[in-house]
Amino acid sequence: MTSVLKARPLVKGVQHGEVLSSKMPIAFLSGLDPVKGYVSDKTHDLYGIPVRGKILIFPHSIGSSVGAYILYMLKISGNAPAAIINENSDLVIVSGCAISGIPLVDRPDGGISQFMTGTILEVDADRGEIHLANV
Repeated sequence: MTSVLKARPLVKGVQHGEVLSSKMPIAFLSGLDPVKGYVSDKTHDLYGIPVRGKILIFPHSIGSSVGAYILYMLKISGNAPAAIINENSDLVIVSGCAISGIPLVDRPDGGISQFMTGTILEVDADRGEIHLANV
């Protein structure tokens, strides 16, 4: 049995995978290595963790508009997250996901703090839904 949460769909697509969740915003330009695909900001709670194939969840991005290009480079290098869920997506995340084909939703029912790293879920950005498996 699954539970379904509603979210605002921003970039279409459907993906499932393991959650990688942070309460900290991400600065894509200075905080992610686009070639190696891991969080490179030593002050970030996800430091050293790869984002490849994960459902990456974080509040919002910070920093430069070049962050959209970093998301694209993650895709080109084969290291992009499967999907992204934000509390509040900004233009950097939306445009980066759009050019990279990464499904994106934000404003999920109940907020992002309910999503725990390691759990499995499906993001259906076509319908604006997040499917959670009941344990």
